[in-house]
Amino acid sequence: MAGLPAVPGTEVAKALERAGFAVVRVSGSHHVLRHSDGRVVVVPVHPGKDMAKGTLRSILRLAGITDDELRRLLSSRGERGDFPRN
Repeated sequence: MAGLPAVPGTEVAKALERAGFAVVRVSGSHHVLRHSDGRVVVVPVHPGKDMAKGTLRSILRLAGITDDELRRLLSSRGERGDFPRN
């Protein structure tokens, strides 16, 4: 597949939540997310701006998520970016 998708930090944080991470705190524009197994990632959330590719790649590496998994998590959002309806 092609390179990483251009996505804003809010979408990255939502995708990580779908992958089992939870927001534990917010410090300014940085959301700190933790997984139950102890992995911690910090996602910069700047409204109206897509995340830099290098920053996104680093977050995915820390989270243990592949590019394809990220695409799947992003595509699983509902019509308005909500969680999928069952």
